[in-house]
Amino acid sequence: MVRIDGGTFRMGSDEFYPDEQPVHERTVAGYFIDRYAVTNADFARFVDATGYVTVAERPMDPADYPGVAAEDLVPGAMVFTATAGPVDLRDWRQWWRWEPGAHWRHPEGAGSGIEDRMDHPVVQVAFEDASAYAAWAGKRLPTEAEHEFAARGGVDGARFAWGDEAYPGGEARANSWIGSFPYDNRGRFGATTAPVGSYPANGYGLYDIIGNTWEWTSDYYAPRHVVPGQEAVDAGARVNLLASASAEPGSRIPRRVLKGGSYLCSPDYCLRFRPAARSPQADDTATTHIGFRCAADA
Repeated sequence: MVRIDGGTFRMGSDEFYPDEQPVHERTVAGYFIDRYAVTNADFARFVDATGYVTVAERPMDPADYPGVAAEDLVPGAMVFTATAGPVDLRDWRQWWRWEPGAHWRHPEGAGSGIEDRMDHPVVQVAFEDASAYAAWAGKRLPTEAEHEFAARGGVDGARFAWGDEAYPGGEARANSWIGSFPYDNRGRFGATTAPVGSYPANGYGLYDIIGNTWEWTSDYYAPRHVVPGQEAVDAGARVNLLASASAEPGSRIPRRVLKGGSYLCSPDYCLRFRPAARSPQADDTATTHIGFRCAADA
């Protein structure tokens, strides 16, 4: 882990999506955070030691999914599938599918595996799974503010963790989508995760805290930062296409804040490989682009 001394910083952004507003001062105390995301090898040690069964492997409770046919309530998880060409980016169902049998050992469903990806971040983990691992390791999940402070790497107020340009010198500094989303990815690793540590560390020595996978935090999601005495204003012209993509209408499952962006973040759809970026995610939903890292009190 890396020790972060803490301090006061400008959290959020007024330039991009409404839920990142308003920019405000936030203070965090000193803490530790994992240098790398939790990998498949790390998670396998946890499962081998405890016999833990992830949410994606358990039977589904019909009460949690009103309106869903009983025959559709089979264990599984969400899997990204590239489209054949351009599609309406307002409809995320065109590139996400529910895959029965998908879970952390078989991220894309039956027939897929992780034997050659043990140094990749574990995916297909729900909030409960990440929390259980953290408790077993004697740690916890970071708060949203801790994650953002760490992701900035000491570069306070910049758009990206490395400055104000997405691709300085034409170079990708994180595993994000290069090309036209969701059908043409020309990035170094394509439309999948990369081994941890494949891109340069930030100013605090943290790897992949931007890009590769979204990461769970302990905070509940709200559509704006809650800052007493401050009102948010509309940011630019960008529409938050992720706002309704993380929970079925009427679901009673709470949503948490994800931070850091992922290999699916593209400037033409989801410009979220930035420290201020955030996304809501239902606690029970596992996907191929969500992982986590742990924190601990100093």
